[in-house]
Amino acid sequence: MKKTESDKLFKEAKTLMPGGVNSPVRSFKAVGGIPHFIARGNGPFIFDEDNNKFIDFTCSWGPLILGHNNKLVKESIKEVLEFGTSFGTPTRRENLLAKLIIDSVKSIEKVRFVNSGTEATMSAVRLARGYTNKDLIIKFEGCYHGHADIFLSNAGSGLATFDQPTSPGVPQSVVDSTITLDFNNINQVKDTFKKYKDKIAAVIIEPITGNMSVIKPKNDFIFGLRSLCTKYKALLIFDEVMTGYRVSHGGAQEYLKVEPDITTLGKVIGGGLPVGAYGGKNEIMSHVSPEGPIYQAGTLSGNPVSMSAGIAMLKQLQNEDVYDYLNEITNYLANGLKEISEKNNYPLKVNSYCSMVGIFCTDVTVNSYKDITKSCVSNYNKLHKYFLENSIYFPPSAYEALFLSTEIKKKQIDHVLDTFNRFSKEH
Repeated sequence: MKKTESDKLFKEAKTLMPGGVNSPVRSFKAVGGIPHFIARGNGPFIFDEDNNKFIDFTCSWGPLILGHNNKLVKESIKEVLEFGTSFGTPTRRENLLAKLIIDSVKSIEKVRFVNSGTEATMSAVRLARGYTNKDLIIKFEGCYHGHADIFLSNAGSGLATFDQPTSPGVPQSVVDSTITLDFNNINQVKDTFKKYKDKIAAVIIEPITGNMSVIKPKNDFIFGLRSLCTKYKALLIFDEVMTGYRVSHGGAQEYLKVEPDITTLGKVIGGGLPVGAYGGKNEIMSHVSPEGPIYQAGTLSGNPVSMSAGIAMLKQLQNEDVYDYLNEITNYLANGLKEISEKNNYPLKVNSYCSMVGIFCTDVTVNSYKDITKSCVSNYNKLHKYFLENSIYFPPSAYEALFLSTEIKKKQIDHVLDTFNRFSKEH
């Protein structure tokens, strides 16, 4: 596979940007090799600067549910560009997109637009602390909520100990109010609430994980979180930056039948453009400035370009056929991978929910971050390289989910399965 242009561009990029990238996972450091510089996308495919063509299973890390270069999203962007890109004032399109979100996500009565998923989760935690007048936050190992200081931490030793910063530049004082627990361990959460009683402001969670690949919560865990938050007057925050509008039209909360107090959304509501949002019941959202005392602002929040693209995206996602097809094609991929791994005696576990697929190079059932650590990263890296050589673009990290779009057809899935069959026989 020719990579002349990508190699040249990456060499130049490393002199211009840290590691040559603007987000670490793009560097291919986790899987080895040189990243492909993507020039364009269309339907289920992306094309790099050397004109190599790949079936794309990243979908810009989730939001491109309708594939690349969607006609209606593109037309909406062109239309709004005739009038300008940003005004720093209210616009009609903010109202229109807000209505679409409120109508589709049951737990949201009011919404505030921001510019990224990180802004959304950071603001949601501030709102929870301000609303409850408490400080402690519970999060779960393996869940990723952006790069705000409060989230860049791991738990210390022992049950419910306060976290330690995992990045230089994050003060210990910032994470002293953060507690990290095990995903899918409800007893640990119960013990933590008993220990800290009325000091916990919120529990934040990816309701179906995408950042330690794909893990679904056990029923007793997710319903238990809802019950404990209600009992101790803490807020339950669902980080649906990845799952919102992807696992169902109403998000993971509709799929799981659990209603959070605050929901965060990401780039899907901008049709893939930079955008985020957080929302909840009016009683809670009324505490956000200027209606309430909890401050949050953004010059480009609700900009007309992102709003217009988001409107075009969410209107198309109102069609139930979208989710029927996504479920069908996802099951086809997941079941095929399982059958081949069993036939060829290759250690692979597959978790799939709606249009998200997690693959783990292990023979251990994966229900938590600790289970993931038992998977063989080097095997995934070999698989990733083999797939790239066969025109298949999987996430350049063993801990990230695969995302499917409506543009991916059985023909492309068959190519993935045939490729995996050859790989599993050879390895």
